[in-house]
Amino acid sequence: MSKDFLVEIGTEELPPKSLKHLMTAFALGLESQLREANLEHSAIKPYATPRRLAVLVSSLAQQQPEQFSEKLGPAVAAAYDANGKPTKAAEGFARSCGVSIEELEQAESDKGPRLAFRKRAAGKASVELLPAMVEQALATLPIDKRMRWGASRAEFVRPVHWVMMIYGDTVVEGNILGITAGQYSRGHRFHHPDAVLIGRASAYAEILHQHRVIADFAERRELIRNRIETTASDLNAQAIIDEDLLDEVTALNEWPVVLAGNFDSDFLKVPAPALISSMKEHQKYFHLVDTNGALLPAFITVANIDSYQPEKIIAGNERVIRPRLADAAFFYKTDLKVTLQERREQLRNIVFQKKLGSVFDKTERVAKLAAYLAHYLEADTKLCEQAAQLSKSDLVSEMVLEFPDLQGTMGEHYARAEQLEASVCQALLEQYQPRFSGDALPTSKTGITLALADRLDTLVGIFAIGQIPSGSSDPFALRRASLAILRILVENKLDLDLADVIDQAASGYSVVAISEEIRKQVFTYINERFYAWFEDQGVAVSAVQAVMAKNLTNPVDIVERIEAVASFMTRTEAPTLAAANKRVANLLSKQEGSNTAHVVDSTLFSAPEETQLHEQINTLSSRFHGLVKDRNYGEALALLAGLKEPVDAFFDNVMVMVEDGAVRDNRLALLAQLRGLFLEVADVSLITTVG
Repeated sequence: MSKDFLVEIGTEELPPKSLKHLMTAFALGLESQLREANLEHSAIKPYATPRRLAVLVSSLAQQQPEQFSEKLGPAVAAAYDANGKPTKAAEGFARSCGVSIEELEQAESDKGPRLAFRKRAAGKASVELLPAMVEQALATLPIDKRMRWGASRAEFVRPVHWVMMIYGDTVVEGNILGITAGQYSRGHRFHHPDAVLIGRASAYAEILHQHRVIADFAERRELIRNRIETTASDLNAQAIIDEDLLDEVTALNEWPVVLAGNFDSDFLKVPAPALISSMKEHQKYFHLVDTNGALLPAFITVANIDSYQPEKIIAGNERVIRPRLADAAFFYKTDLKVTLQERREQLRNIVFQKKLGSVFDKTERVAKLAAYLAHYLEADTKLCEQAAQLSKSDLVSEMVLEFPDLQGTMGEHYARAEQLEASVCQALLEQYQPRFSGDALPTSKTGITLALADRLDTLVGIFAIGQIPSGSSDPFALRRASLAILRILVENKLDLDLADVIDQAASGYSVVAISEEIRKQVFTYINERFYAWFEDQGVAVSAVQAVMAKNLTNPVDIVERIEAVASFMTRTEAPTLAAANKRVANLLSKQEGSNTAHVVDSTLFSAPEETQLHEQINTLSSRFHGLVKDRNYGEALALLAGLKEPVDAFFDNVMVMVEDGAVRDNRLALLAQLRGLFLEVADVSLITTVG
């Protein structure tokens, strides 16, 4: 027999930005407890609204299956004497188990047969186990700061007002977070504030819906999205739905009602990002655009009440947004009175990092590095320098001080207002791209140069003062910066010597000494991001290791080689040739100093397999080197795959380590030539394949 189990924790309003995460964690935590207790069940469904977390477990078994335990005692040989009588060891073990010797059994172990006590016990009833499971699931929720309320010693993310636990249609007795569990929930705070009886667990969502609560987070989210899109369409507009904002709004509403409002079109003189940020951050509004993508003087809000007079709610929202937008307009007008160059002087008083100087100092270093990088992109050196010098000026603007997420965005707008060179304006925005995984890359040469220089300067400086990321701690987002550098270089196919530009970035620092060892650490740290990069693409880690073993400094070249090795690993010849390379590497490592020039003397050949392998190598060498020179590594390795048969024949029929030193060294030289070809692309002896 099985029944559905429901638990609901009713609280004061939960933090909206973490509600979805808390909901998922609660369900996963309870599922883990059920699995550990071996309680059979089917689906687990999480629910969450602003003032409740709930989980519905379908078809939960009424009790655990029969429990078996085994306790091992002394070895059988030590448990009985020569006459077969129990020894004190056997008697002591039986006594510790609370049974007679006759009730003991024998069990095989890795140390031979031993006495054993096997016990069977009926499984516990689910209702006995569930309260503790719920408590444990709640205790492990990812809550940064728990609070207490009233005289209670219970702690939770918000004060708890009710707890409901139902198995089938019966209350599960228990005390959770200081509250006695019952069978009553609550409806909508305004529409149905009274207690709501939940007759059976499976009817939870349906009953709450009747009392103006949509308990299903995903259902509520999709409903909001659809109604926003429909409302926007009715206005001949398109709503821009930010997914994080949608999650937050979903977490703020139990019975969402979508409404549209307007604001004065004069505010459109302010840059759209500033208006959008004000609407989004302060009011949780969704903005609207026309068919050309231009911001419209309208917004969509989501109310948590179905009012008889929605026009009053709309008017209230319109009244509230007006001073917010007026503030944005004031900030913009004020900021335009000071140029970016004049504002740059204020950066002298802002610390970038106490050991690395001010933000002004950083812009000086970045400008020098950007000028150096400009020749790689054939960019205008002067414009790259100017963009770097002005890159952080908007940080001290009124607008960015109010809306930090607009850094770079406002820099671009202020630069355009000053009628600076278009590429400089664009670079001020693009310097922060990509901001996150999958984000767009900078497209202008000046923007690419600035984005690289800024991140390289930060990496070198932070490594120099010993604040290298460890574990999950990465306060300067160096992992993200490293991946951004690699993406910019690789996706733009910029043949840049990474070690060289790291040296150049290091030379810009005068406040700290940056050793060769630090530079190598930075270089290695950036390149190590390729492991995660290719893991996400399903490429074997050994393919990356094979290329990294060559200590290359051009990220574009590294990627081309890794892709070639990954393709080579899919060939049927790969396992044999990888094993051969490994064998050759081992042989050569034991014979250092022997024929170091790897000169092969064909007159010393005595086996036809030696001649065949030598001829095959000579035949393809010229074409192979040409392919490598053109960086056509895929075809180069495909060409080497043709050596499988002569390599197999050589190792099957030729003894390398013979007593004759000249013959031995000549065969080693031949194998060294073979390995040398592969090493021009990667160390394939490191790849692991399924043969």
